[in-house]
Amino acid sequence: MVCLGITSLWPERISPSAARNAAVSQGMNAIGPVDCRNTRCIALTFDAGPGKDTPRLLNLLNKEEVPATFFLLGKEHVDRYPGTVQRMAAEGHEVANHTWSHRILTELDADGIRRELSRAQNAIEKLTGRKPSLMRPPQGRTNEEVSRISRELGLAQVLWSATAKDYSTTDSALITRRILDAADRDGIILLHDIYDGTVSAVPGIIMELKARGYTFVTVSQLLAPAVPEPGNVYKP
Repeated sequence: MVCLGITSLWPERISPSAARNAAVSQGMNAIGPVDCRNTRCIALTFDAGPGKDTPRLLNLLNKEEVPATFFLLGKEHVDRYPGTVQRMAAEGHEVANHTWSHRILTELDADGIRRELSRAQNAIEKLTGRKPSLMRPPQGRTNEEVSRISRELGLAQVLWSATAKDYSTTDSALITRRILDAADRDGIILLHDIYDGTVSAVPGIIMELKARGYTFVTVSQLLAPAVPEPGNVYKP
């Protein structure tokens, strides 16, 4: 479940600020609870779960009143922890798609891409009553065909601006430091709630970023008043 941040060159990547500005220019003004045009917003996201430590993470997020976006992996995760998926949705977190089995989408044909995404979509909808509108391609790898199938399935693609490479270490202090060093306004933080050391790093990340004046939002809240457009690639 490693996210290396390797993307193809041709799908255009849209920053949150560009998405917001374009929406405002088109007369869209439905901001929601936080206006990230005037607030130092940052989005906390978790990939490839849920896992055994996710309930502890949800307890922490609830205590700190921090919303997060969870890009869920269908095979052996959504099916294994259905109650955790339902809890995420019930507690107001954004539930998103990270494919069924973490296949690299750019290595698949159209049917393979569609199968990876739609199986996860259906599994998540079955548990939450709602199909995701966001997906994160494994390892951030996307291309024109992935974008086309994502558009067909109603999925916008979300990349990231800060990662701790927590798949390579169990050192919670190191994970915290890497995220804090890379954090910036309109950032999208990538972590994994399936690796040892990650959940224990989250309290320090939240505490320090709050002290720096950041407000935590979901990815969709970060883009508002823009509505994530299926097929588009969003990256700070």
